[in-house]
Amino acid sequence: MTDDQRPSKLPVAKTPVTILTGFLGSGKTTILNRALRAPELSTTLVIINEFGEISLDHDLAATSDDAVVVLENGCLCCTVRSDLVGTMNALFYDRQAGRIPAFDNVVIETSGLAEPGPVLQAFLSEPTLDGLYRVAGVVATVDAVNGPDTWDSHEESVQQIALADTVLISKLDLADGEDRESQVRAEIAKMNPAATVLRVDDPALSVPALLTDTGFDPADPGADPRPWLRAEALAVSRDHNHDHDHEHGHCDDPGHDHGHEEGRHHEHGFGDRGIENFVLVRDEPLTREALQFLLDGISQNLGANLLRVKGLVNVAEEPGRPAVIQGVQHLLHTMNWLERWPDGDERTRIVFITQGVVRENLSEMIELLDRIAARTSRARLKARKDSDG
Repeated sequence: MTDDQRPSKLPVAKTPVTILTGFLGSGKTTILNRALRAPELSTTLVIINEFGEISLDHDLAATSDDAVVVLENGCLCCTVRSDLVGTMNALFYDRQAGRIPAFDNVVIETSGLAEPGPVLQAFLSEPTLDGLYRVAGVVATVDAVNGPDTWDSHEESVQQIALADTVLISKLDLADGEDRESQVRAEIAKMNPAATVLRVDDPALSVPALLTDTGFDPADPGADPRPWLRAEALAVSRDHNHDHDHEHGHCDDPGHDHGHEEGRHHEHGFGDRGIENFVLVRDEPLTREALQFLLDGISQNLGANLLRVKGLVNVAEEPGRPAVIQGVQHLLHTMNWLERWPDGDERTRIVFITQGVVRENLSEMIELLDRIAARTSRARLKARKDSDG
């Protein structure tokens, strides 16, 4: 047994996973093949969806068996042959037993026709995966030539952009028109104003570094959630692009503690993909029960239209310790707790990404649920104070 095949002493932390998505022909194959040559991926496991269009360059393969290809720089690569959960679980324990070389992060390349939502769901809801791995980020590729037409014809491509943390624009050298980049960026911003948008051909871009970024770890009590939450970016998007007469939803309840929408994005003209991005902000703490009521109500009413939710919550029972929540569609992950707030802003901020929901109906539903949750929270706090007194 060689040194790199000995059972590894793994840290307690979950192995970070980066999801690489993007529609057919958007450049995932080229980007991933190029990255596989980099030494930064020497301890990376790359998993390719069995329906994916990617094929590895033959000169990258050093050794192989029926399941795993070991690349020249030590990077591992395999294809999902059955289900993702079973594959990820088997690879983890193969690593533990020393049957394959150790890896400290994972890249999953999805099929060009696949929505990333189910992959995110698996890591948030499957106990097997949740105990071993965590999603560090979602990277989506966009074809500058065919992207806008693809968004009009294929809902999967819209969700790939809407759920991404980083978007890479490819094929700008083949696109017509000097303003093509600005047009594509504007379209992306309508679907996901909080995403970081980069050019694939930017000399300053390191794709290997992007694919191995460990991201925000909710289980790390000292981690900074602000780059992951990106609530400020959504608020800026609202200020620059708001085309409605109101910026915040308010209720007529004089006792309400000023829950409101901080960010939004939806326009009814060119490029409307039915995507809404907004932040629900609460000034006063929520009890656990009220928070659960709010999230359950939103999930039950939106269903599959709720693409993703993530937030930083001021929970009344845990003063000074913000809760981190996240979920995909109707599935919510168990809360994690940070040791302290990252700055002086201790407001609850919950980011929602939705699709196919009429803006006015969505605002009314959130307003009603937030109002009920606020009243519940105040009642619980009052009952506790009365009991203590």
